[in-house]
Amino acid sequence: MTENSDYTLAPPSSGPEEPTAPGPRAPLRSPRVPWLLLALVSVFCVGFAALAGWLWLREPDAVDTSPHVAAGTVQADLLSPDEVSALAGTTLVAGARVGEPAAAPGAEPSTCAAAVGPATKAVYGQAWTTFVSATYGDADGTGDYTATQVIGIYPEAQAAGAALRVLADGLKNCPAAQRTEADGQTSKWTYKTDTVAPETVIWTSVQDAGDGWACYRQARATGRALVQVALCEGGDGTSAVAKIADRLGAKVTQ
Repeated sequence: MTENSDYTLAPPSSGPEEPTAPGPRAPLRSPRVPWLLLALVSVFCVGFAALAGWLWLREPDAVDTSPHVAAGTVQADLLSPDEVSALAGTTLVAGARVGEPAAAPGAEPSTCAAAVGPATKAVYGQAWTTFVSATYGDADGTGDYTATQVIGIYPEAQAAGAALRVLADGLKNCPAAQRTEADGQTSKWTYKTDTVAPETVIWTSVQDAGDGWACYRQARATGRALVQVALCEGGDGTSAVAKIADRLGAKVTQ
């Protein structure tokens, strides 16, 4: 049902238990007791370590499996699921991440290619030098909420601005369109553009017969980068998508 729904959910991890308070110590009865206590403590520590290792093997999801990226890379510029969750007001978990724009989906009419595929080659083309896109989904795995971030870096700022104009022109000439996925599934959308400026395009994609389902989108050309954010949900994501776009745009390094 979404324009951006290709994500794999990971189970949330639970926090550690609170430690218990130590109990009262028994009085020593002979000089041998300290050595006995030391031996008992050693056995306990070895046993505890073995138990912890066994539990780690039995519960691999308890290990931190979040993606780690190198500082200074375009991947590091993406906001984390926790950051997006705080700005969007809902709990999101990491999902699919790709390193190049996908081929544009089918569009009817064909002049709507940029509108139905704003984060695809229909807009980003082939001139980009670095690209990353990540989609986060709701923690319940219901698909009721998705948040997508896209960063494309170009050799010069003019190229990023040109890609933004391709998007703006595509939306201008496309009030409505039918989108066809690679598997043949189709959906119909209407597009409402709110802002078109030299460095910003803000618009909303609403699915026909989607029971209020819509994708709230912002695209910004900042230096050599074309940055996009999309929030797809059944409510109103106008305010949240602006907050995320502000934070992402300020974070992108080039």
